[in-house]
Amino acid sequence: MAKSKKQEELEQQVGELTLDLQRTRADFENYRKRVEQEKEMSRASGRAGAIMKLLPVVDNIERAISHMPEELADNTWASSVVKLSKNLEKSLADMGVARIEATAGTVFNPDLHEAVQFDEDAEGENEVIAEELQSGYKVDGVVMRPSMVKVTRS
Repeated sequence: MAKSKKQEELEQQVGELTLDLQRTRADFENYRKRVEQEKEMSRASGRAGAIMKLLPVVDNIERAISHMPEELADNTWASSVVKLSKNLEKSLADMGVARIEATAGTVFNPDLHEAVQFDEDAEGENEVIAEELQSGYKVDGVVMRPSMVKVTRS
């Protein structure tokens, strides 16, 4: 039985509408994925901004602890400040923040360390860290702030 012209037109229209629906679904799925990716990027950016604002506070607390007078070594209040520093460090670690290794003798790595002083008189083949001047940090493996170091040769 031959299809009528009206039936063929209706089938063609159904086919076109089906294709439109498939395109609309694909566009919506792409939109949903893009919005989710943008949200995640915004969260990561906000977290990184908050962490960068906390790092100077961490630096100041560490500086205060390193310069604590010996007569305060047994002081309860001073001990509490040291514990505060440890708690802050743990909280940062829970957020994916890790300190960059920059102890004396560590091989200098320009991707992780920023040389702010260099011992010109030192002799040797390898550039190593002589002293860490400011701690550096990574967040989820990405360098947020390089360690500021004094470099020598060994």
